[in-house]
Amino acid sequence: MTKVKLVCALAWRENFAKCNNSVTDTKRRMPSVRDKRVSPHTIRHTTATHLLQAGVDINTIRAWLGHVSVETTNIYAEVNLEMKAKALLNCEMKAKKSKKHWRDDKNLMAFLDSL
Repeated sequence: MTKVKLVCALAWRENFAKCNNSVTDTKRRMPSVRDKRVSPHTIRHTTATHLLQAGVDINTIRAWLGHVSVETTNIYAEVNLEMKAKALLNCEMKAKKSKKHWRDDKNLMAFLDSL
Protein backbone atom coordinates (compact mmCIF):
# COMPACT_ATOMS: atom_id res chain seq x y z
CA MET A 1 0.00 0.00 0.00
CA THR A 2 1.35 3.40 -0.88
CA LYS A 3 2.19 6.14 1.58
CA VAL A 4 -0.55 8.31 0.09
CA LYS A 5 -3.18 5.62 0.69
CA LEU A 6 -2.10 5.08 4.28
CA VAL A 7 -2.11 8.79 5.11
CA CYS A 8 -5.54 9.26 3.56
CA ALA A 9 -7.19 6.12 4.85
CA LEU A 10 -5.97 6.00 8.40
CA ALA A 11 -5.83 9.67 9.32
CA TRP A 12 -8.88 11.02 7.52
CA ARG A 13 -10.30 13.40 10.10
CA GLU A 14 -7.07 14.50 11.72
CA ASN A 15 -5.05 15.12 8.58
CA PHE A 16 -7.46 16.00 5.80
CA ALA A 17 -5.23 18.84 4.57
CA LYS A 18 -2.16 16.58 4.57
CA CYS A 19 -4.08 13.92 2.68
CA ASN A 20 -5.34 16.46 0.16
CA ASN A 21 -1.76 17.71 -0.33
CA SER A 22 -0.61 14.13 -0.92
CA VAL A 23 -3.26 13.70 -3.62
CA THR A 24 -2.21 16.99 -5.26
CA ASP A 25 1.45 15.98 -5.11
CA THR A 26 0.67 12.57 -6.61
CA LYS A 27 -1.26 14.18 -9.48
CA ARG A 28 1.71 16.44 -10.16
CA ARG A 29 4.23 13.57 -10.20
CA MET A 30 2.13 10.98 -12.07
CA PRO A 31 0.77 12.06 -15.45
CA SER A 32 -1.49 8.99 -15.61
CA VAL A 33 -3.40 10.26 -12.56
CA ARG A 34 -3.43 13.95 -13.44
CA ASP A 35 -6.66 13.96 -15.48
CA LYS A 36 -8.55 11.52 -13.25
CA ARG A 37 -10.94 12.40 -10.46
CA VAL A 38 -8.83 11.48 -7.46
CA SER A 39 -9.70 12.85 -4.06
CA PRO A 40 -8.97 11.86 -0.47
CA HIS A 41 -12.37 10.17 -0.46
CA THR A 42 -11.49 8.16 -3.60
CA ILE A 43 -8.28 6.95 -1.99
CA ARG A 44 -10.15 6.02 1.19
CA HIS A 45 -12.68 4.03 -0.79
CA THR A 46 -9.96 2.29 -2.82
CA THR A 47 -7.94 1.48 0.28
CA ALA A 48 -10.95 -0.07 2.01
CA THR A 49 -11.59 -2.23 -1.07
CA HIS A 50 -7.93 -3.32 -1.25
CA LEU A 51 -7.90 -4.20 2.45
CA LEU A 52 -11.06 -6.27 1.99
CA GLN A 53 -9.50 -8.06 -1.02
CA ALA A 54 -6.42 -8.79 1.08
CA GLY A 55 -8.63 -10.61 3.58
CA VAL A 56 -8.75 -7.99 6.31
CA ASP A 57 -11.87 -8.33 8.46
CA ILE A 58 -14.54 -5.70 7.73
CA ASN A 59 -14.71 -4.73 11.41
CA THR A 60 -10.97 -4.00 11.41
CA ILE A 61 -11.38 -1.83 8.32
CA ARG A 62 -14.26 -0.06 10.10
CA ALA A 63 -11.97 0.75 13.02
CA TRP A 64 -9.15 2.00 10.77
CA LEU A 65 -11.53 4.28 8.90
CA GLY A 66 -13.00 5.59 12.15
CA HIS A 67 -16.57 4.51 11.43
CA VAL A 68 -19.00 3.91 14.28
CA SER A 69 -21.08 1.45 12.29
CA VAL A 70 -19.90 -1.38 10.05
CA GLU A 71 -22.82 -0.49 7.76
CA THR A 72 -21.00 2.72 6.83
CA THR A 73 -17.85 0.75 6.03
CA ASN A 74 -19.80 -1.57 3.75
CA ILE A 75 -20.40 1.41 1.44
CA TYR A 76 -16.64 1.76 0.94
CA ALA A 77 -15.80 -1.90 0.78
CA GLU A 78 -17.59 -3.05 -2.35
CA VAL A 79 -17.15 -6.61 -3.47
CA ASN A 80 -15.71 -6.84 -6.97
CA LEU A 81 -16.04 -9.61 -9.56
CA GLU A 82 -12.73 -11.22 -8.58
CA MET A 83 -13.87 -11.57 -4.97
CA LYS A 84 -17.22 -13.02 -6.10
CA ALA A 85 -15.42 -15.60 -8.24
CA LYS A 86 -13.19 -16.62 -5.31
CA ALA A 87 -16.23 -16.97 -3.06
CA LEU A 88 -17.93 -19.22 -5.61
CA LEU A 89 -14.81 -21.37 -5.92
CA ASN A 90 -14.79 -21.82 -2.14
CA CYS A 91 -18.37 -23.12 -2.33
CA GLU A 92 -17.74 -25.50 -5.21
CA MET A 93 -18.52 -29.09 -4.32
CA LYS A 94 -16.40 -31.69 -6.00
CA ALA A 95 -18.10 -35.01 -6.39
CA LYS A 96 -16.05 -38.02 -5.44
CA LYS A 97 -15.97 -40.47 -8.30
CA SER A 98 -16.34 -44.08 -7.42
CA LYS A 99 -13.55 -46.12 -8.85
CA LYS A 100 -15.75 -49.07 -9.65
CA HIS A 101 -18.99 -49.23 -11.54
CA TRP A 102 -22.16 -49.89 -9.53
CA ARG A 103 -22.71 -53.12 -11.45
CA ASP A 104 -19.40 -54.42 -10.08
CA ASP A 105 -20.64 -54.05 -6.48
CA LYS A 106 -21.63 -57.61 -5.51
CA ASN A 107 -23.55 -56.55 -2.38
CA LEU A 108 -25.58 -54.03 -4.33
CA MET A 109 -26.30 -56.51 -7.10
CA ALA A 110 -27.39 -59.14 -4.54
CA PHE A 111 -29.70 -56.63 -2.90
CA LEU A 112 -31.22 -55.65 -6.24
CA ASP A 113 -31.67 -59.31 -7.21
CA SER A 114 -33.55 -59.92 -3.93
CA LEU A 115 -36.14 -57.30 -4.81
